Amino acid sequence: MLPNLLTLANSACGLLAISKGVDALAHSGESPETFYLKMEAACGLIFLGMVFDALDGKVARLTKSFSDFGAELDSLADLLSFGVAPAILAKVMIEHEGPLVGYEGSPRVHFIAAACFALMAILRLARFNLETEHNESAHREFRGLPSPAAAGAVTSTLLIYLLFKKPALEVDAGTPTPVGRAMGWVQDIDWEPLLSWVPVYLVVALPVFGLLMVSRVRFVHATALLTRDRSTFWTLVCVVFAGMGLYIAPVPFMFLLFNGYAAWGLVGWLFAQARRQPRPPASGSAS
Repeated sequence: MLPNLLTLANSACGLLAISKGVDALAHSGESPETFYLKMEAACGLIFLGMVFDALDGKVARLTKSFSDFGAELDSLADLLSFGVAPAILAKVMIEHEGPLVGYEGSPRVHFIAAACFALMAILRLARFNLETEHNESAHREFRGLPSPAAAGAVTSTLLIYLLFKKPALEVDAGTPTPVGRAMGWVQDIDWEPLLSWVPVYLVVALPVFGLLMVSRVRFVHATALLTRDRSTFWTLVCVVFAGMGLYIAPVPFMFLLFNGYAAWGLVGWLFAQARRQPRPPASGSAS
């Protein structure tokens, strides 16, 4: 029961994230700050869903309580939290912020971009259920970008936009966070030219991440990557520094982590494909 409850908590986070996105649009006319606050909360809920998603799999493996019901429930929850919710939040951000930064676009194009992401997540999760066994070795690498990583790349992009758009959000207990202080040092810089490209980037990135999810590009599992050298000591060192980065600058850290993970897997696959290409035979001289 415990893994399934954690899975349901993941799906509840996805539902609440969608609700926050809808509320952000509904109440954006009341106060400009309301939209950004609710969008920030919605993005945070997707990351909270990732925590529950990681816990349910780990608890299931530790207690050896695998079941077909649990696997199907996990995929449905991932579809909601990491497929539908990020796509809806990205579409909300594009259509609300686009006109403010000089990008009009087309609602149909925005819908197609969001639908590509969500539909590819459906196909990726359906294939994952058929091809993955219930054992630890089957979770050491993925064929195709995992849906939580794709959702993290999209959601962290929304958060980094909010960070530059509204640095005042970086306040904790009445005092600026380290990132908020850093943003105060560069407050005289005009970020609008950079921010104007974010809606365009999202329109392009949503289908790209969707295609990566259904691709055959291999992505190493984070746990397998940390323990590749079987050194517990260096694993602890990596975890400590990652925790420090997450505490000091959570938004930039997650942006670099998720987008870097997607780029690292794609670049590694491209290099592997280039090495496998047969070399043309050398032309010998005529005898």
